[in-house]
Amino acid sequence: MMRKALFMAFFAVALTANAQEKKWYDNFKFSGYGMLQYQANDKKNAEENAFNLRLMRMIMDGKINDFDWRVQIQGTSNAGPGNPTVQLVDLYTEWSKYKAFRVKVGQFKRAFTFENPTHPITQGWYSYAMVINNLVGFGDRTGEKSSGGRDMGLQVQGDVLKLASGRNLLHYQVGVYNGEGINARDKDNRKDIIGGLWIMPVEGVRIGAFGWTGSCVAVGNKNRYALSAEYDKDQYTFRAEYVHSQGMGANAALGDKADGFYAFGIVPVVKSKLHAKARYNLYRQSKEWASSKTMYEVGLNYFFTKNLQLNAEYARVNERLGHNNYNFVDVELDFRF
Repeated sequence: MMRKALFMAFFAVALTANAQEKKWYDNFKFSGYGMLQYQANDKKNAEENAFNLRLMRMIMDGKINDFDWRVQIQGTSNAGPGNPTVQLVDLYTEWSKYKAFRVKVGQFKRAFTFENPTHPITQGWYSYAMVINNLVGFGDRTGEKSSGGRDMGLQVQGDVLKLASGRNLLHYQVGVYNGEGINARDKDNRKDIIGGLWIMPVEGVRIGAFGWTGSCVAVGNKNRYALSAEYDKDQYTFRAEYVHSQGMGANAALGDKADGFYAFGIVPVVKSKLHAKARYNLYRQSKEWASSKTMYEVGLNYFFTKNLQLNAEYARVNERLGHNNYNFVDVELDFRF
C-alpha cells in the first residue's frame, strides 16, 4: 500500500512538472529578421557604391508568471572598436502584472524619444534620423560606443487615466542607467536618469516630452531633452521630434551643444502593399547652421507579404560644413521570420 501511494504521489508530481514545462514552452517564442542593403552616393572625394548586411537579429521572448523576458542577439557588417559584428543587445525581464506600473531590469532601449524604441523595419527608413543616431546612443557625440539606443539599468513605466472607451490618456516612464551603453559596467559610479511623459488625447496620437541627465567619464556631464509628436493609425504614420543636447562631445572643437529635428510622413498608396514616404532630416553637431547636415528624403516601401518588403529612397544631402551637396540612394530587402 505504501509503495502504491508513493508511486501515485511521484506520478502526480511528474504530471504537474510536465504541465508546467508545457506551459513554459507555450509562452516561448523564437523570431528574428534580416536587413540587406545597397547604398550609393556621389559625395565629392568620398563616392560610395556598395552592398551591405545592415542587420541580423535573433530574438527569444517568453513569459514566466507575471514576468516577460527577452534575449536578442545582433549580427552586422559594421565593426569597429567596442562594436563587434555579433553581440548581445537585449537581455531583460519586466514585471508586467499591472499595466499602470511595470518594472523592467536588464539591458534594453533607453526611455528617450518616440523613435528610439521603434523596430528598425517598422521605422521605414534606411536609418533612424540623424539626431537619434547622434544623441540617443547609436553612435553618440560623446564618444560612447554604438549601442543601438540601449543601456543597462532599471525602468518603471505605465499607462494611466483610463477613459470610458478603455483607452489610457497618459503614459509615463523613468529609468536609471549605467550611462555606458551596452555590455559595459558603470565606469564612474554615476548614473544616467532618463524620463518621458506623453498624452494620448485621441486614438493614434501621442504628444510627449523627455528629459535626460547623466555623465560620461571622458567628457563630464550631459543634459538632453526631446519634444515629440506622432500620429500612427490605419497605416498612416506622421512623426516629428526635436532633440537638444548640452555637454561636451568627444571632439571638443564642436563645443558643448548640439541639436536636431526630423519630420516624416508615410502613407499608403495601396493599403498593405505600397507606401510612399518623405522625410526632412536635420542634425547640427555644434548647434550652429554652419555645422548642419540636412537630408531631404523621398521613397517607396513595397510589401511582398507582411514579412517581406522592399524599401527604396533617394535623398538630396546638404552639408554646410565642407560645403558638400550630393545625392544619396538606398535600397533594402527586409524580412522577418
